[in-house]
Amino acid sequence: MSRFFLTTAIDYVNSRPHLGTAYEKITADVIARYKRLCGIETHFVMGNDEHSQNVYKRAIERGMDPLAYCDQMEQEFRAVWKQLDISFDDFIRTTEPRHRAAVQKLVQRSFDNGDIYDGHYEGWYCVSCEAFKQEKDLVDGRCPLHPTLTPEWIREKNYFFKLSKYRGPLLAHFAANPAFLQPDNRRNEMLRLLEGGLEDISVSRAGQLWGIPLPFAPDNAVYVWFDALINYAAAVGYGTDEALFARWWPADLHIVGKDITRFHTVIWPAMLMSAGLELPTQVFGHGWVNFGGQRMSKSLGTSLDPSDVAQRFGPDPLRLYLVKEISYGGDGDFTWERYAERYNVDLANNLGNLVSRLAAMAEKYRGSRLQPTGPSGRLAQVAEASFARYRAAMDALALHEGAAAVFQLVDATNEFIAETAPWTLAKDPANAGRVEQVLFDVAEAIRVAAVLLLPVMPKSCAEILHRVGERTPASDLRLERDGRWRAEGQREIAKGAPLWPRAEEIVEDEKPIAATQAAGAGTTPVEDNRISIDEFMKVELRVAKVLEAEAVPKSKKLLKLKVDTGTDQRTIVAGIAEAYQPEQLVGRTIVIVANLKPAKLMGIESNGMVLAGSPEGGLPTLVGFDAEMAPGSRVR
Repeated sequence: MSRFFLTTAIDYVNSRPHLGTAYEKITADVIARYKRLCGIETHFVMGNDEHSQNVYKRAIERGMDPLAYCDQMEQEFRAVWKQLDISFDDFIRTTEPRHRAAVQKLVQRSFDNGDIYDGHYEGWYCVSCEAFKQEKDLVDGRCPLHPTLTPEWIREKNYFFKLSKYRGPLLAHFAANPAFLQPDNRRNEMLRLLEGGLEDISVSRAGQLWGIPLPFAPDNAVYVWFDALINYAAAVGYGTDEALFARWWPADLHIVGKDITRFHTVIWPAMLMSAGLELPTQVFGHGWVNFGGQRMSKSLGTSLDPSDVAQRFGPDPLRLYLVKEISYGGDGDFTWERYAERYNVDLANNLGNLVSRLAAMAEKYRGSRLQPTGPSGRLAQVAEASFARYRAAMDALALHEGAAAVFQLVDATNEFIAETAPWTLAKDPANAGRVEQVLFDVAEAIRVAAVLLLPVMPKSCAEILHRVGERTPASDLRLERDGRWRAEGQREIAKGAPLWPRAEEIVEDEKPIAATQAAGAGTTPVEDNRISIDEFMKVELRVAKVLEAEAVPKSKKLLKLKVDTGTDQRTIVAGIAEAYQPEQLVGRTIVIVANLKPAKLMGIESNGMVLAGSPEGGLPTLVGFDAEMAPGSRVR
């Protein structure tokens, strides 16, 4: 395979993306980056679906022109995807001229082939899905995906697509191409649907101005789902650039959510058959990311903004969590507690600590320069086995298994250090060669692991590769050449700040405590984060006096303070235990943020924030005054 064309579903812009949306984009990005690592020319397309009536209503609610609203939302979506390090090659919007041309061409070809006709339609219509629902699909009279909304009964004149005509060809395609839809449970669902028969579907809505007109009936707009599916062909030149289309079509892989596999593996292939176009090679229907056991949904109020999550530890830990902790194709769950736990285990304690230990030992025992002094130890075999498992898993889209294979190598490397004990060997100068070979093997194992994890954690792994002496730019690395064990060469090992400082506390209201960024892997601000003087003046910085102080059980960093603010006495939980003993604080004058909303830390409600400064990696120092200040005084 010399080329690979990959797409994700395009997103409605009636609100910002949630973590479930980000999951689809992150996993698709991992696949795209893996293909590039394999040396395959890759074209990765994402975009926005803008002809939704919900988008139109949202714009009107904001008092905006719909297109201006969509322009604004494009910037918001792009900013989130930039923050999460999504490496798409093209971003298509359904309001673009190239998409309009593609829609009108495909619809006209289908009409000319006798597959579109006019008639009347009536049925239950879910406004949120923007789709008609059959009676058998409703649960207690409501859409199963949007149970808070009652579907509307609509009767209108429409144009219809002869979907029923393509039941036989679709069954034949599924039989001839077993991998067309994955995973298998999605394939089986669609086969049962096809075996039960298909009904013709509406492809237009009458009297709507927000949409693309039917070329043969301009007073009708193309129905949003029929319109949206054509973006995959429009993005590579269908209707506008024949050479580009010939270069990239058909798509090798569509990544979509499990709830829209019917549109992508029944309706979309039938549309392509009707227009005389090749079908995509494969569609993969991923599962949902639940939040604390509940389906993540904007309409259900269980949505989680991916920017908030990425700001806690940086984008790469989030990418790793979503890839490694969720079996690709199945449903997964996210909680702040579980996220912090895996961050500590996989990154702070395991991979990050491994990189730091190597740098410290290499500097102490070999002046940070390593080269082989004998044959490689057992890590070379472990690395080769991990490489084989990783490549097989990634080629099969078992992304979680690919990540797990790399961490088997990381675990084995930590065990190897414990077994060989370089600090003990170094006590005898006669072991100098053995110490260097052990450390060389550790450095090489880390290098291999970082190459394999590049698609998952691109910025962090590029930094790791720099620290273990890999001088080839990350974008130029290739899996077969650079992901294998190298038994020769010199390594210049570099020290640096901790990649992933350990997370100690969990905020119980499931909001992040703060933004902790990995060295070399920080987040990209969504927008200019400077504030105006008016915004600053909303923050009440006031003087307070500490009346009582005590340690918080089971926490190394937190102290519970009772303070006098001049107008009340309140409890504040502060992360300063590593620098101050409780008895040092009683009677001390401090500065607090007095108008902060309460938050629970380790089961204690904290009503404010203590101000302190700390250097990178250093202990906090409380803000203080040269002269005595009365509690309640405003700090300006």
